[in-house]
Amino acid sequence: MDRANPVALRLDIRNSVFRYGTVTRLERSTMNRLYTDLLIKIIANTIYGSGSQVIDPSKMGESTPFNREDRLVGRDWPTVAHSMAGVRRLTNVRDLVQRAIDENVPGDFIETGVWRGGCCILMRGVLAANGIKDRKVYVADSFDGLPPPDPENFPADQGDRLHEFRQLAIDQAQVESNFAAYDLLDDQVVFVKGLFGDTLPGLKAGPFALIRLDGDMYESTTDSLEALYPRLSPGGFAIIDDLALPPCRQAVEDYRARNGIKAELHEIDWTGGWWQKPMADN
Repeated sequence: MDRANPVALRLDIRNSVFRYGTVTRLERSTMNRLYTDLLIKIIANTIYGSGSQVIDPSKMGESTPFNREDRLVGRDWPTVAHSMAGVRRLTNVRDLVQRAIDENVPGDFIETGVWRGGCCILMRGVLAANGIKDRKVYVADSFDGLPPPDPENFPADQGDRLHEFRQLAIDQAQVESNFAAYDLLDDQVVFVKGLFGDTLPGLKAGPFALIRLDGDMYESTTDSLEALYPRLSPGGFAIIDDLALPPCRQAVEDYRARNGIKAELHEIDWTGGWWQKPMADN
């Protein structure tokens, strides 16, 4: 038993209990759900509900008091929480990672555009809750905010100003620290630093059981889909965070049309969506 590693210690204790048959499968599932429910509440900071949020990008940082309904559907930019995805989209991440495990979909998990790392922390937490040690979570980001638009090559991004918001620039050391705060920073977490068009095509990883794209822009979304969707296992899940943003939605629709993807696009909330890659899909 590795007492120096809190994650390993927790898993060793739990697996020892299962070996001796004192916990049923239903009880194990219930414990996993309780743990991941708590992770979601902490990552979204709904337990204390304190702090102000940047909710109006047009005012470059103006804050407002906590609003629980906004946090539920991820309509604010939190000053404290480790994700701006909101409870519903975080719950979707938990549920689809668990489905990929339960349905034996081969591969690892990746998010492109991680901000403070909350969704990836949750992915790693689900693996820990299931005692899985042979899958990884890839954490891909520039760790320096969004790039300026390239309207010559990606006209849909013309006029995009997200690169001006330094609130979105969270460096890798801070994200690593956030993982460590949950005792979830280990060799099953792989950081991929750089712009997606530079890092993802040559990334030595895959297959993936789930890909989650949170790049906001047409360019970022297209680069992620082109590099990662072909490596998504049949039966795997593609999650898109930013469908409410026209450039992102256009990138998704264009990619799906080019590749003949007919899988139903399910809504999560006002902006998030996902589909399952059919067994015969590209």
